Amino acid sequence: MQIKPRQQLLDMWQALARHSFEQGVWSWGESGGLSSVADAERLLCLLYPATELPAFRLDDPNTTERDVRKALRELGDSTDIPVRLIEIVGEFMKRHHDGEAPTFGGGHSFGSADPELELSAEQREFDVVDSYSMSVSLCLATLGFLKVYRNTTTRASAVARIEELRQDTSDRLTAAMLGLLRSFTVDVVDISSDQGRALARLLGRSRLSDRQVVQRFQHRFKPLRALITDSLALGLDTDVCDELRNENRLFECGWAWGVVKDAPVVSTDSDQGGRRQPDGVAHPVPYLHFTVVALDGIIDLLSERTLTLGLLDAEQQHLASALRLRFEITQQYWSGIARFDDEVWLLEEIPWRTTRGPIESEYFSLTVVSILVHDLMRRRTTVRDLSRIVAVMERLAERGRITGRALRDDSAVALHGPGIAMDLLGSDERGPAMTWVMNDFSTQLLKRSVQLCSLADDIGSQDRLLRLAESVLDHVWRRRITEGEGVGLWDDVRAVHPEAPAPATTPSWSITERVTECMVAAHGLYDRSPIRSDELTAAAGEAISEAAHLLGREQKNHPAPLGGTPQGEWIKGLEADLRRARELIEDLPGTSLALTLGVLARLDTLARATDGEG
Repeated sequence: MQIKPRQQLLDMWQALARHSFEQGVWSWGESGGLSSVADAERLLCLLYPATELPAFRLDDPNTTERDVRKALRELGDSTDIPVRLIEIVGEFMKRHHDGEAPTFGGGHSFGSADPELELSAEQREFDVVDSYSMSVSLCLATLGFLKVYRNTTTRASAVARIEELRQDTSDRLTAAMLGLLRSFTVDVVDISSDQGRALARLLGRSRLSDRQVVQRFQHRFKPLRALITDSLALGLDTDVCDELRNENRLFECGWAWGVVKDAPVVSTDSDQGGRRQPDGVAHPVPYLHFTVVALDGIIDLLSERTLTLGLLDAEQQHLASALRLRFEITQQYWSGIARFDDEVWLLEEIPWRTTRGPIESEYFSLTVVSILVHDLMRRRTTVRDLSRIVAVMERLAERGRITGRALRDDSAVALHGPGIAMDLLGSDERGPAMTWVMNDFSTQLLKRSVQLCSLADDIGSQDRLLRLAESVLDHVWRRRITEGEGVGLWDDVRAVHPEAPAPATTPSWSITERVTECMVAAHGLYDRSPIRSDELTAAAGEAISEAAHLLGREQKNHPAPLGGTPQGEWIKGLEADLRRARELIEDLPGTSLALTLGVLARLDTLARATDGEG
């Protein structure tokens, strides 16, 4: 299926508007307000493209394009749309606020490890990293939207509402950043513990002794260990720092599922800083899933758009610097783990096995790929390394039954429905043990394929990635809901895998939002110039030389045609095409060659006509 991001985004917007609006009034539905994660994902389906892509802008009614207005006609005309969005986001801010501070509860997104036991109301309100990260992205999109719209409207009521929403959004952004800071953890591992032995088996691939693993680990991560132990900005417990200095210890770092138990309160300039930093219950154990989710949010925080628009106040800039440090440490650690053995990367041994459980799944392999993609977006890589990552992704697509045929009772179908359930350590402190289900394998693979395609510098890797992305998109697009509530949205896994469990009765905003992210990333892919081919450049140069010579000969042998005559216009057309070919030869050599071949063909037609007359 060809990736057509503009049309596919418009189709999604039309389906979202049809589902969520009734005569211009937003309807949250029965599940609205029960999960800050799902509600934020739902709003991001609208606001993320509207603030990232100029063609989808909604903040200036004078520039809203015709097909965009048509897709969102349920909201009203181009002047009504921004007002409606402000009202809806304002409702979200009020729904997920306890009267004193913003809340980030997982709500119905949490599951119970024991189907016979119900989670307590207090557990449903536990903050979760997914909500922090989604809120960062949503708040940044909202602040950017408000900043532009404030300069285009003269409505007094709208101006007052903008200022109120801007303050609420800024408060929520600060709270989300604080939550991300307090959810970051460094877990020191004793090699003799169950977790230590699991990590040693992973790193040593059952071929190295524990001692050899420790020695290699210390050699590879010595600078990073020093950075962590010496950095006061991380605010780590002194016992953790002392353990890190023991070179017989291994460690893992990243994000827990929520605020870590006994995490210190982060000092802020706000008088309300302590009240909006709740006590944590999560064990200080990094999860690959929550680590990738946190990194996605931090990338938006550190983006050029955030900097250019000046979306952060002084306090938030300070918090962003602290998150950048954690981002760098996490990137370096997991990139090093994924490529711990240069000969055979750990990433290439699918499926990846976690150190807690241990649990192995293709999903965890994909999350490690995601971290490497983040790394490659900031650093150049070799063609060979990129080719190895592409090979891993192709294998994951096959093993995940996206490009491969599913067998009878195929366990790989569970990657898509119901998904991979993960125990949330520490959640049983105030009720039954909780789980978090991850079912975004296909959309995660699509997003990373498109992102890598945008980064590829060689035609071979780009072609493989584009074909992979198109195959995954075909799989994802067939999973749209075709009847009942949420037609045109996601997720109906049974449309692709009939043996999967019955889908939920309401749309999955998690999957729908991730498809939206994929389409935004695809826009970035097509904004990039095509990869330059040296062979095409050489061929175009030689063709231009030949065409210029033949055109000169033609003009030498025949009288110059009069201006304004058909013959004169014909010659001018040849000269214009040849000039255009010269201009494009460096950036678009294929187009340059095509133009030149057209000139050569017309010159040959003229030469044959001249010979016939002779």
